Amino acid sequence: MSRREKLNTLAAECEQELKGHILPFWMNLRDPRGGFYGQMTYDLALKKDAPKGIILHARILWAFSSAYLRFQDDAYLDAARHAYDFLQQAWDMEYGGFYWSMTADGKPFETNKYAYCSAFCIYGLTLYSEAAHDRDALNLALKTFDCIEAHFAQRDGYIETFTGSWQTLENDHLSEHDLHAAKTMNTTLHLIEAYAELYRVTKYAYIGEALHKLLRLIADEIYQPEERMLGVFFDGNLSLLGDLHSYGHDIEASWLLDHACDCLGKKRVTAEFRTLDYTLANHVYEAAFRDGALYNERFMQDIDKTRVWWVQAEGVLGFLNAAKTAETLKKDSPAAEKYISCALTLWDTVKNNQIDKRPGGEWLSETDTDGTPHTDCDMAGIWKCPYHNSRMCLEVIRRVSDDFI
Repeated sequence: MSRREKLNTLAAECEQELKGHILPFWMNLRDPRGGFYGQMTYDLALKKDAPKGIILHARILWAFSSAYLRFQDDAYLDAARHAYDFLQQAWDMEYGGFYWSMTADGKPFETNKYAYCSAFCIYGLTLYSEAAHDRDALNLALKTFDCIEAHFAQRDGYIETFTGSWQTLENDHLSEHDLHAAKTMNTTLHLIEAYAELYRVTKYAYIGEALHKLLRLIADEIYQPEERMLGVFFDGNLSLLGDLHSYGHDIEASWLLDHACDCLGKKRVTAEFRTLDYTLANHVYEAAFRDGALYNERFMQDIDKTRVWWVQAEGVLGFLNAAKTAETLKKDSPAAEKYISCALTLWDTVKNNQIDKRPGGEWLSETDTDGTPHTDCDMAGIWKCPYHNSRMCLEVIRRVSDDFI
């Protein structure tokens, strides 16, 4: 089978998975009280009274808005509108900013403010404004941008969290390994993701300037050139905390930063990041691609070999993006073939082990290397959402249809 035939098959399978499995699963979680149910456990038990994460709803909003833009199916736009209506309720009318979560019936639950959560709200609102031609949604995205820049932005990066009334608060949702990071690569990456889409849609110069600042933060401070990886956790002065390599975030960054540079449209920045991102992808390939899948992370000398759903999804995209860079920039066809093979192999592993075959399921959050599911992980929840896997499917379809290699 030729390269083109393999990629066409990949795109067709991704479209079928998206339209026939992922999106129907989430559409079935619509709550008539507003928004989408906040939790489904591994055993497919729906927790109708669980709190509803705002990150979850922003990602659902992004997924259905993006699907509508691609397929023009009114059912997708209707689902996006249902998420948008709920998301608006999570805006703090007194102090500004989005809450972290709401109760099942739509009242503020955890009222702390996170830059990470705000970034995803911009991401979802921007795509919804584009899909629905809704200026109010875009205005809310712009208001959220202003809120981030007013409260979270510092000269040397973005702090993570505040109380609902904008008092200092220790970061407890986006740190791990007891590092209590004041600033993180993860938040920086997703601010870039959000600002890139907001700039693409508006072309407002001040948003482009903020995006450029964030990209420089990645290149100049967060990227660790000797280790060929992104640092993960930092203190308030951007000193690195801990020895952690997140393979999933690096492979995600390797294509997402390229996309942000394309949105920004600065040739020198784009050229710089093409090289940086290719290096990231190559290092992940060397360090974490084993037996057709990606490991999760390394903390000090311990490698977590868990197969995490979103890491595998981002790996498919990251390796396809590396293939394009190898072919078009490096003029290295053997490397391009290697990375295409990685993406296709990884997709086969996802089909065989990560996609839940049970009626009523979606993707398994985590499995062991032999495919055994981790039964303590949610099927849907604050962190388990249709963002990474739906985006993988949409990006594969787009790139293959554009003859990207």
